[in-house]
Amino acid sequence: MKRFILMLALAVASFSATAQGYTNPVVTGFCPDPSICRVGEDYYLVASSFQYFPGVPLYHSKDLVNWKQVGHVLTRDSQLQLENANSSQGIFAPTLRYHNGKFYMITTNISSLGNFIVTAEDPLGEWSDPIPVKMGGIDPSLFWDEDGSCWYTGSTGTSVMISQINPDTGEILSTPKVVWNGMGGRYPEAPHIYKKDGWYYLMIAEGGTEFAHSETIARSRNIEGPYDPAPHNPIMTHFASSAQANPIQGVGHADLVEAHDGSWWLVCLAFRVNHGLIHLLGRETFLAPVRWDKNAWPVVNGNGEISLKMDVPTLPLKPFEPEPARNEFDEPLGPEWSWLRNPVKERYSIEGGKLRMWGSAEGLNELRNSPSFVGYRQKEFDFTAETCVQLGNARNGDKAGMTVYMDYNGHYDVYVEKKGGKMVIGTNYTFGPVNHVEEIPVNASKVWLRLTGNRMQYHLWYSTDGKNFKEAGVADARFISTETLGNFTGIMLGLWAQSPSQKGYADFEYFEYR
Repeated sequence: MKRFILMLALAVASFSATAQGYTNPVVTGFCPDPSICRVGEDYYLVASSFQYFPGVPLYHSKDLVNWKQVGHVLTRDSQLQLENANSSQGIFAPTLRYHNGKFYMITTNISSLGNFIVTAEDPLGEWSDPIPVKMGGIDPSLFWDEDGSCWYTGSTGTSVMISQINPDTGEILSTPKVVWNGMGGRYPEAPHIYKKDGWYYLMIAEGGTEFAHSETIARSRNIEGPYDPAPHNPIMTHFASSAQANPIQGVGHADLVEAHDGSWWLVCLAFRVNHGLIHLLGRETFLAPVRWDKNAWPVVNGNGEISLKMDVPTLPLKPFEPEPARNEFDEPLGPEWSWLRNPVKERYSIEGGKLRMWGSAEGLNELRNSPSFVGYRQKEFDFTAETCVQLGNARNGDKAGMTVYMDYNGHYDVYVEKKGGKMVIGTNYTFGPVNHVEEIPVNASKVWLRLTGNRMQYHLWYSTDGKNFKEAGVADARFISTETLGNFTGIMLGLWAQSPSQKGYADFEYFEYR
């Protein structure tokens, strides 16, 4: 028996050491423009957050495959101002780096501050206030050379520029210089520099963050160039006949990392197509192995394409405990929740196992200020989300419920409202200039609401007893897709409350996502 147990233990250890295969995306739901860094055997990843607060979600992994959101980088109003920002504004394309015991995150707030750096010794703790970098453009990145010098790279929209800077003060130490325009694709952006075998490699995205997205690379013996492009560019793209049926599209905006076992990997954004040529989950984070021989160009997954099922060797897998499907609101909201723009924090509290949300004068159709709203990323095509909500201190016009939210001009809502002294279940469909409302009378101020989705449609449900649900409405997914509305985010499943007098509130008893 002891021998059997020993053999079983050895077999498990062998499997762990030779883990094989994983599923893409490794971070599901809206998580674009990923940037990665390694500290020992720990990996950290950040992504763009646009109009959402807190800004720049932060993820942690031990194996590059399994990721857990552990917080945000920008958690204070002094770090992040998002006044009137929509889903194409706010925080663009962060880069995360670690140097000499300190984490550096550089990004762009296109709605106010421009380019800036924040730092922290502990990435899970408080990050510094912003250090402005008075350099134009977007998608900034940092690279430390072997002599300790730090170099900034960024995109002007038509070219990539470089300059030496002091990352602790933001001071520009050399005249900015254009070093590469890419291979002719539009919007050369997301530049990162790496050094290997005496070569400086400059990797960028081209083609726009749509179906023609791709990754290209060039190299030089001098960090300021000139840079010579790889002969087989692009090194990654799905804009080719071989990948036209791939359910993953728009691959690009990548960042490289050398794992603690010496293997190389790439994280990138891409989107999973719902149906036809649309997507709603936003641009997600994908992972691919990279073969990088000495003095050679990097090869992404053998052929420059990636798939949902990756049958490749991995690091020993170290998964996290799965996130609970049901949040009982018995503790403060975790990092998986986001607000629209800078929230009025006094409107939100956890009391007696309920999320109390005081209604804002602003509704979901408005861009100004911050409506009373908390959002949770839709992570898969097929899902069910549910809550129970009761209006308190309600006056006519007060309402609260759930929303399938892409932007202020694209969302589907189901809610309970006090109207004419009575209660109604309302459904709202907003897409562009179209705004359509339907109402169903109910004899209850406490209702259960449910959202279900698939690749084609969203269904809106309600119940007065928590058991028997009736369909309140159904909506076509196409009308709030990225391709229809034009935006950089993905669907958030939100809880929200509106009160014209700002004297009414809503108590949400739980949120469940399956």
